[in-house]
Amino acid sequence: MKKTYNVDETSNNMRLDRWIRNNIGNLPQGFIEKNLRNGKIKINNQKIKSSHKIKKNDQIDLFNFDFNESIKQKKTKFQPSKDVIKENEELIIDDNEDFIVLNKKAGISVQGGTKSKKNLVDIFAKSKIFQNTKPFSVHRLDKDTSGVFIMAKHHKSAQLLTSLFRLRKVHKTYLGICHGELSSNSGEWKNDLVRYEKDKKIIEKSRTIYKVLDKNSICTLVEMKPITGRKHQLRKQLYEVGNPIYGDQKYNLRNNQKGINKNLMLHSYQIKFMINDKKYTYTALLPDYFKKLLTIKRLRFPNF
Repeated sequence: MKKTYNVDETSNNMRLDRWIRNNIGNLPQGFIEKNLRNGKIKINNQKIKSSHKIKKNDQIDLFNFDFNESIKQKKTKFQPSKDVIKENEELIIDDNEDFIVLNKKAGISVQGGTKSKKNLVDIFAKSKIFQNTKPFSVHRLDKDTSGVFIMAKHHKSAQLLTSLFRLRKVHKTYLGICHGELSSNSGEWKNDLVRYEKDKKIIEKSRTIYKVLDKNSICTLVEMKPITGRKHQLRKQLYEVGNPIYGDQKYNLRNNQKGINKNLMLHSYQIKFMINDKKYTYTALLPDYFKKLLTIKRLRFPNF
């Protein structure tokens, strides 16, 4: 049995696995990956990876798609306890009929994947807030990054918010504490960032506007406003200028590993966007470990 979908404009440049969750159902990542490998999901009659960015008018075909198999997998997925649900509900900054905004804790993934079980999508799927609907992830935030995160409550809101992020109409501000003293107090990083999907080398252009809020000879508190949204963009850019973020276990310099902080000092501080001429601004308070390092390193931040 074959079922065909055509990609519309609102889904242009969306990851295939995200499109599947938004349009087919909140299926386990492992289930999606397995069906892609087996050729049961194809784009324009070609096998493709879950990270592939779909385009407007692409044809997505599902062949002999067994939803019963996904149900079996869901039985073994992460099941949040009442305490975990309550703990994350207490982090909510705003709750309206279209979406929720929360101050995400570090150490928790946005959605389930092959390497991560504990995630916000599964947690809030069990919350009373989503009793008559389900949570939709509309943007990314690294597992170890804290701060402002948005989840849509229904398909229409998910499409709108995803489009805003894709069209760069959501303005994000991050705070980071990095090793050493940045050479310039403000400017823009423009990099060709390299990543690999198995043996395939992918080069992506990236842009970030930055401003130093305080610094000394040991470290710097920097405000960053990414224009593009590449994977690990801010972490890679600071590493490439020789000032990796404190606590970054992936992008670091060997001489900075002694006594490294266990927490990644990267915080999604603020998000701004507009819907139907209404302005939305959300700010996430700094986590205690971030404030503690600011004090230890004698860095000043006016809003702390």
